[in-house]
Amino acid sequence: MPPPRMPDWKLPTLLASILCAGAALGWLAGNSAWVGLAIAAIIGVVFLLTRLRHLQRAMMAASVTARPLQDDRLMTRAHLLASNLRDLRQAADRLPDAVVLLDRRQQIRWFNHAAGSLLGLNRTRDRGQLLTQRMAHSELADWLRDGAKGQLDDVAAPGNKDNQLNVTLLPFGEHQQLLLAHDITPIKRLEQVRRDFVSNVSHELRTPLTVIHGYLELLDPEDVPELAPVLGEMRAQSKRMGQIVEDLLTLSRLETQHEVIDERVPMAALLATVRKEAAALSQGRHQISLESTANADLFGSPKDLHSALSNLVSNAVRYTPNGGSIAIRWRREPGGAVYSVSDTGFGIPASHLARLTERFYRVSSSRSRDSGGTGLGLSIVKHVLNLHQARLQIESEAGAGSTFSCHFGDARLLAPDAGE
Repeated sequence: MPPPRMPDWKLPTLLASILCAGAALGWLAGNSAWVGLAIAAIIGVVFLLTRLRHLQRAMMAASVTARPLQDDRLMTRAHLLASNLRDLRQAADRLPDAVVLLDRRQQIRWFNHAAGSLLGLNRTRDRGQLLTQRMAHSELADWLRDGAKGQLDDVAAPGNKDNQLNVTLLPFGEHQQLLLAHDITPIKRLEQVRRDFVSNVSHELRTPLTVIHGYLELLDPEDVPELAPVLGEMRAQSKRMGQIVEDLLTLSRLETQHEVIDERVPMAALLATVRKEAAALSQGRHQISLESTANADLFGSPKDLHSALSNLVSNAVRYTPNGGSIAIRWRREPGGAVYSVSDTGFGIPASHLARLTERFYRVSSSRSRDSGGTGLGLSIVKHVLNLHQARLQIESEAGAGSTFSCHFGDARLLAPDAGE
């Protein structure tokens, strides 16, 4: 045990007392105080050296005692970190999604088991290799070389062409990147089952609905006046059901279609037709205007483009109160041209805008039924525009009307036919 610590004032006092006592004893013994003082000084030095040696031994003993404790703590922390790292690595290795750790040059540093089956990577062969070289001749390599901006959707898995992946590249740590590849094959299969089911059911419903509607048309309300309201409602609902079936069939065809047979679409004639259809649907209840300044035709599918553009106009007519106005515009914009339909209708709250193109999504179910809409029009518009590399933009405010815009790129524009 270390000696008890002496207060700071006692040590100088003790040394002074020793010197005084030595001087006094020397003077009494032989009238020589200097001899006694020298002897006292030697005694003081021996005392200090002895005390210093005890202090050093105590400090060394304390250091020896503390070091094992410190080493034990360091070893415990190291084992804990190693255990956590091992657990994290095992968890990442068992993930169903592919995980690849890349350095700043996109060289492969580590990857999990799923990356081997989905991306075709091999642990002994591919560590340290450039991922772009390993993924050569695939969409994934082109995406990486282009900067990996955004998420890459619906790409064939390099390790298994029957699988489909969504791939994302994220920054990780210092100058590292993490490639995540999610297998969406089960989702794609479910979507295909859904499309097949909808298409088959729609085909099966078309014939009986046609028969029912035909018999309803044969019944004259004048022959049975008391059933006139019922027959009118049955005819309207039968017609609406038939339109839903037709829209479902159109949507199923568009979802399975990856490209269109491109033809010249004369916009002047198409816009005139759309306006005429809007006027027929409105029956004079709205002010409908047409403004065409783009001086360009479109390159695409005439049938599909007519379906999309007329859907936007018919929606505007249905959801605009009597006396409102609807403006149809076809004009140029930087990088292309835009077809827009603006109305002074009820408007759409911002919380609904992101979901408007979903099947059967309705802002107001009762209002949509009263207007005769099927709830599929905007879904059809979205798919048609996707096939034409165009996009739909929706701007609306509750109570202030809406504007639906179709933006087409320069690649889809043609100069008007001179002979038209």
